[in-house]
Amino acid sequence: MRSIDKRHAVSSFVLLMLLAGTLAPLAYSGDPETVIRITAKRFEYSPSEIRLKKGVPVVLEITSLDRLHGFNCPDLGIRTDIPPGKTSRVRVVPDKVGTFPFHCDIFCGEGHEDMTGKFVVTD
Repeated sequence: MRSIDKRHAVSSFVLLMLLAGTLAPLAYSGDPETVIRITAKRFEYSPSEIRLKKGVPVVLEITSLDRLHGFNCPDLGIRTDIPPGKTSRVRVVPDKVGTFPFHCDIFCGEGHEDMTGKFVVTD
């Protein structure tokens, strides 16, 4: 191969790799993460039962309709404050199968102890 042909081949290869690297993100066809919307109000979460798949990421969007609440699921390592009128976002990737309770951990009045729910994680 002549010297000029080698340089042309190398520069074409480099250009092709740069172009591939630039376009690669556009070719991604993965599914976006599922968003699960949860509302909190005295003295309940809705929904109170949330079904998840082990290893499948989801984003919880939790909104308080009335006052400051907390969202706590110790078994799955989830904890966030939920200010009134704002949405708290928490990304979760369950790493085990089972039923895991969650609860409000900021006292919100009589009935606070009933502000609970559960995650059901399956294979």
